[in-house]
Amino acid sequence: MINRKNRLASSHFALAVVLGAASPALAGTTKAEQQPATGTQSSGKAEDNAEDDVHNRQTDGTGTIIVSASGLKELDLLAGTSVLEIRDIQRDMVTGQIGDLLSKVPGVSATSFAPGASRPILRGQQGERVRVLVDGIGTSDVSNTSADHATTIDPITVERIEVLRGPAVLLYGSQAIGGAVNVIDKRIPTRMLDEALHLDALGGIDSATNMRTGAASIDVGVSSNLVLHVDGSWRKSGDIQIGGLQVSDALRADLLADAAAVEEDGAPEEAADLRAAASQRGTVPNTAAEGWTVNGGFGLILGDSTFGASVGYYDSSYGVPTRPGAAEGDALVTIGLEQYRADFKGDIALGEGAFERLKLRVGYSDYTHTEFEGADIGTTFDSTSIEARAELVQSDQGLLRGSTGVQFMHRDFFAQGEEAYVPPNLTDQLAVFTLQELGSGPFQIEAAVRGEFTDVEAQTLGIKRNFDTFSGALGVVYEGVEGVRVGLNGSRAERAPSAEELFADGPHIATQAFEIGNPDLKTESAWGLEAYARGSIGAGTFSLTAFSQWFNDYIFLNETGEEEDDLPVFEYLQQNAEFYGIEADLSYPVIDTGKVRLITDIRASYVRAELADDTAVPRIPPLSLLGALEAQTTAFDVRGEVQWFDGQDRVTTFETPTDSFTLVNALIAWRPLADNKNVTVQVAADNIFDVTGRRHASFTKDFVPLVGRNFRASLRLSF
Repeated sequence: MINRKNRLASSHFALAVVLGAASPALAGTTKAEQQPATGTQSSGKAEDNAEDDVHNRQTDGTGTIIVSASGLKELDLLAGTSVLEIRDIQRDMVTGQIGDLLSKVPGVSATSFAPGASRPILRGQQGERVRVLVDGIGTSDVSNTSADHATTIDPITVERIEVLRGPAVLLYGSQAIGGAVNVIDKRIPTRMLDEALHLDALGGIDSATNMRTGAASIDVGVSSNLVLHVDGSWRKSGDIQIGGLQVSDALRADLLADAAAVEEDGAPEEAADLRAAASQRGTVPNTAAEGWTVNGGFGLILGDSTFGASVGYYDSSYGVPTRPGAAEGDALVTIGLEQYRADFKGDIALGEGAFERLKLRVGYSDYTHTEFEGADIGTTFDSTSIEARAELVQSDQGLLRGSTGVQFMHRDFFAQGEEAYVPPNLTDQLAVFTLQELGSGPFQIEAAVRGEFTDVEAQTLGIKRNFDTFSGALGVVYEGVEGVRVGLNGSRAERAPSAEELFADGPHIATQAFEIGNPDLKTESAWGLEAYARGSIGAGTFSLTAFSQWFNDYIFLNETGEEEDDLPVFEYLQQNAEFYGIEADLSYPVIDTGKVRLITDIRASYVRAELADDTAVPRIPPLSLLGALEAQTTAFDVRGEVQWFDGQDRVTTFETPTDSFTLVNALIAWRPLADNKNVTVQVAADNIFDVTGRRHASFTKDFVPLVGRNFRASLRLSF
């Protein structure tokens, strides 16, 4: 048996080595740097973001704060970048999961497995191809391994979010081959306060889930160069209310057919249960959730250099809705997870020379995830990990700018219980990368290269795989029209299979699946091409991107039609695949009198994906459109939205289609204090017509529809 304590001790030792290596460099620190703007877009108004940023993120002059890359003026290799500021987070905060929060961003959908577990989908990619990051390094949970696993991020504590689509793999690793979501929190301050104490708070309630939530953070300057930070959050919600029947038409027909069959076989009670499940409406049972967090940190500012550290705790429990008719009589499944996390951040001025700064980032996590069947423990997943990243930022030589870095990740995964479908495994990954930008005139060239070396070992199986992957991108940008950037990016990215894709073999009760991996999987690779145009049209902004990716040996989870342990069997397969699509975003003030602005907001997303055998890639989101009108005054904003989701009938074998649906939303935001725009009272109505909608990319779409009519109220404070 593997000694868990020894494995934990080795991770603790690795953390100590990394922090010890960083300490000598910190001894000579002198001053703090401000991040360069990279031209990313935000939907927020500048005045709403006017509050002092104690975390030292320089704006681009319009309120947009960029932290994506160091040493670059523009980063068009991430042509599909979007930014959500705190006002956007307050506006779209429906559940406690980051996937649902981002679902209105062009090119983004959500897994929507359950209200307690919803992860972002970028350009049709999810799971192992989308990295969720905290200030540039991984969340170190197990949300990438299965759709029922939640991320350890409470959006209510977040300061801002960057959604990075395109060749983001070059910044954040091969697990970002489909893109990355970079969450900027408040744990480590990087500049001194302008006041003795700074307070931020956000709270809210809703009607459709009986949600109550609140969060607060405090920053205190305790000396001329030291800032302390503490924050916490709490959230509780009940079973979600829906607009109609819980189950889809196809599942309802199956349940009624099964009821007729078992009644004919002499089981009237079982038939009655099946008919009751087919007729369940108004709520989705076992979808309640509760969680809380607490974090503390400090920032030390020494002239032009800064460093800081933080520790945090995340605790969450949520129900996993069971497919009606699939496990009659079984106990309800719930998941409880907790994470202890420590972070370190350093930004060191190197003076004059070839390199002007050294940036360090280290994160350590001890994560436990328990799946309960009733009151009994079914399976426990433990993951201890450390991730470290260092970047040398070049001095600006006029035409050439950029940064070069190294990144390391170690994960020790251990599962035990009757349904430990993934054996204990170790993953080690070392990467080196560089990003360079050449030119300052109408034409610019951007290039990036990343080499990654990955070892994945399942000790109990006696299997160890090694993967050497290399990725690169080249972009050309033209700025011949004032305020508009047009460009073309080409990329070649490679991804090593994950331990779950290689070694899974067993039942997973939470997802109602028997998963089978393939230890002989090969490296997945993709050629990518995207063309884009973005910038300003008069007083408005726009962004348009068309993209395509051609995968070799694309890894996907496919339902076989067989059963094992009374569960459908899913196995990991490889086949060539092609993805292509468009993303569009337009925001334009149709009326602007100085005191009143009427802004139109139009967004569109479309992706199509096919395997080499001309069948559809499973669970691809359909075409979606959003149109909104927003009236803005000094004290009030009034916004109305219409979201339309097309039906999806391009499905693979055993996958059910989904119907189109339309959501209508409205909100009013009030800023009662003339001298503080960051105090906002908001009331909102989502899904006003109580429509039943189902996200096609969700594994549970046939029995977990979206929330029905929902009235929300929230209050945001910043002093």
